[in-house]
Amino acid sequence: MSALPLTRPMRPLSTKSASLFLPHLTTRHASSTRRHKKLNIIPPAPSYNLSATPNSTTHSRSAKPSPRAPSATHIIFNPPSAAPSPTITPPKFLPASDPRRALYSSFTAASTRSALQSRTPLTAATGTSLASQSLLPARPSANLPPPVRGSDTYEKKYHLTDADIAEIRKLRTEDPYTWTRWRLAEKFGCSQFFVSLVVKAPEKAAEVEASHQAARDRWGNRKRMADEDRKRRMASWGR
Repeated sequence: MSALPLTRPMRPLSTKSASLFLPHLTTRHASSTRRHKKLNIIPPAPSYNLSATPNSTTHSRSAKPSPRAPSATHIIFNPPSAAPSPTITPPKFLPASDPRRALYSSFTAASTRSALQSRTPLTAATGTSLASQSLLPARPSANLPPPVRGSDTYEKKYHLTDADIAEIRKLRTEDPYTWTRWRLAEKFGCSQFFVSLVVKAPEKAAEVEASHQAARDRWGNRKRMADEDRKRRMASWGR
């Protein structure tokens, strides 16, 4: 007996048009617009509805007051679920005879005292999760790590004489490309800002500005407009 007739009915199911031979079934899901709108309808609190009474337990879907509701203003009392705390109650809204004023003052004094007496570890900084929870930052202690740069880096020495300043001007004027501000500052042990105050190099500055202008001339419209906007914002800083 040949197996050819038995394999022929299964061929259409293995092709791309196999879905044409399957039955079409309709399945309903809850992801419809009407059901989502129905689930999102939440009745408001009774204090927001003038027609609601404290003993009423029915919730209207429309949540609209009835026509017989009194047209008068009322205070909406809908407090949060958290319990009140004296640490978050502003003292300005407390009467003078309220005992919470003394409690708030003692709490603030104790928090300040503990913050000044505590020592922050080296791995914790103020504002991180390891820092002590207090109203004031911890006082810096002697256990701070050493500075990255030594104190002598920013210490002003005032060791240059008139002869040194004359030598700086001479070297800078003769060859500004070789004796740059960085090389002069390294040679005489001063800052580059001090070198710029002592002597100027207008020829080199003009050449550098010309090279910068040539680079700006190759800009496109987008970069030029961004640069103009940046200059406009910088001009309004001092206003």
